[in-house]
Amino acid sequence: MLTGQMVQDYSMLHEKLRPDMNYDIIERPLFIGGRAAFFYCVNGFVSDENIQKIVQFFLGVKGSEMPKEAEAFAESYAAYGDVVLKQDISSLITAVLSGLGILVVDGYDSGLVFDIRNYPGRGVQEPEKDKVLRGARDGFCENVVTNTALIRRRIRDPRLRTEMFQVGDISHTDVAVVYMEGIVRKELLMKIKHRLKQMKVDALTMSQESLAECLYRQKWFNPFPKFKFSERPDTAAAHILEGGLAVLVDNSPSAMILPASIFDMAEAADDYYFPPLTGTYLRFSRILISLIALLLLPLYVLLMQNPQWIPECMQFIKPAEEINVPIVIQVLILELAVDGLRLASVNTPNMLSTPLSIIAALVLSDFSVESGWFNSEVMLYTAFVTVANYTQTSYELSYAIKFFRILLLLLTALFNAWGFAAGLIIPVWAAASNRTIGGMSYLYPLIPFRWKELKNRLLRPRIRHRTEE
Repeated sequence: MLTGQMVQDYSMLHEKLRPDMNYDIIERPLFIGGRAAFFYCVNGFVSDENIQKIVQFFLGVKGSEMPKEAEAFAESYAAYGDVVLKQDISSLITAVLSGLGILVVDGYDSGLVFDIRNYPGRGVQEPEKDKVLRGARDGFCENVVTNTALIRRRIRDPRLRTEMFQVGDISHTDVAVVYMEGIVRKELLMKIKHRLKQMKVDALTMSQESLAECLYRQKWFNPFPKFKFSERPDTAAAHILEGGLAVLVDNSPSAMILPASIFDMAEAADDYYFPPLTGTYLRFSRILISLIALLLLPLYVLLMQNPQWIPECMQFIKPAEEINVPIVIQVLILELAVDGLRLASVNTPNMLSTPLSIIAALVLSDFSVESGWFNSEVMLYTAFVTVANYTQTSYELSYAIKFFRILLLLLTALFNAWGFAAGLIIPVWAAASNRTIGGMSYLYPLIPFRWKELKNRLLRPRIRHRTEE
């Protein structure tokens, strides 16, 4: 706690912030109204112009004008920026390290905290992942204040709430919960706020993923994603208006959307930027392609193990060349190779992307078939499945489909038709037994069945105009 005695308060702040060792901590001694004072901030988090305005204004205060209480001083002379009073030393230190400026004045047992942050960061350009053919081209950035502003720009309603929390005993990461009061599900809101307040963690080292693992600890082995991540403000705003909420983490350019069912994962912004018929077609195409991506390769392995099941009109699907390596081994090698190329493309500098593309084309080309390791039919079906994975807007859902596809492949190869049947039951069971963070079924509104809501999930509904009574 601040004592109001400058010698003691200065020594406590100086010992914790150590501006003599940290070149980016600014410690500015001042005399305000004949009293000793110190201003603290982090260089790079605030602009020099803001510091100059605050310091220049306080230097003009006369000793006869100094109030006895810090509250009166803040009301009379702190005219620049958002100002709050704090007495706790740890709160003042956290404020400085969060980008705020603090002013402690001799004789006052409270410090003035100025919100004059000006974080360095990139703009709100369209995200690389959540692109659309039509619609807004802005996206979230790493600044949580900017991200909340992007949502409020779309929802100009006084019921929109943006509550801020600090999570992490060391990192003190800002976490904003955005929702519509009166529309949000109260049970979900109370549960999220309670878990954020009771969360015991040192730091959110990986931003949203660290927070997600702390919020939802059950059934980590179930690959179906429990959260929907989006870098689009319009997607987050639409979900908020439907009764959900968005969790924004500072330093993360995406929003966690809660609650998220499997139908939420399958939706995309393009569904609503086109007419209802086109949007419904896009949604059905995405769902159908995902099912094909799950079943195509295991079904092909099953038919190759049981060639007598192949009808006469489908005999062309049999490999034309000699099979040197078992088909299931070929598929597993190609699955691993595709993931390897994906990781390589992420870590490859732009100047080397062309050589990587050439090498990838050589690896997955006729040379692979001519070497005898792979059959052209397996290469074709694997290529289709690889492209199909990119139809999903959610990376987590596409990898969940991939994991279940590999499991289905292994079960089919080991136990034939019975393994294929078991491999179909496992993902259905995993989805049915899964729960959203709000406790609802992951398959809602299919389980429990609600036809009206299910129809809106499968078909792109029209925007209905309210009629005034």
